[in-house]
Amino acid sequence: MPENNAKPKVLVVDDERVIADTLAMILNQSGFQARAVYSGEKALEMASTFVPDMLITDVIMDDLNGIDAAIRMRAQLPNIKILLFSGQAATADLLEKARAQGYEFEILAKPVHPQDLLARLRG
Repeated sequence: MPENNAKPKVLVVDDERVIADTLAMILNQSGFQARAVYSGEKALEMASTFVPDMLITDVIMDDLNGIDAAIRMRAQLPNIKILLFSGQAATADLLEKARAQGYEFEILAKPVHPQDLLARLRG
């Protein structure tokens, strides 16, 4: 976590812009410093300048799915907290592939209730 009582930095990734923007807004109002991006590739780009403490990402996205983005982000930032969310059944197969590679990720079902999200981040 950040030093000097700085706000934890959270990167929110969803190709549905309204969801990414809304979650980032809620987090910013709840004591976090959050930024929204709309693709897995953008998340990896942003992580080099806005180094997040946490990554919240949708799983099913067009360019780079959230699990692959999370795996690549963890390679860059080994201590990052990662939370996935998804509303699609295809997620189970992707999670199994990640588990087979030794990765365990927390997942929330869409729609994500803000209180559930905050509880997971603070827990």
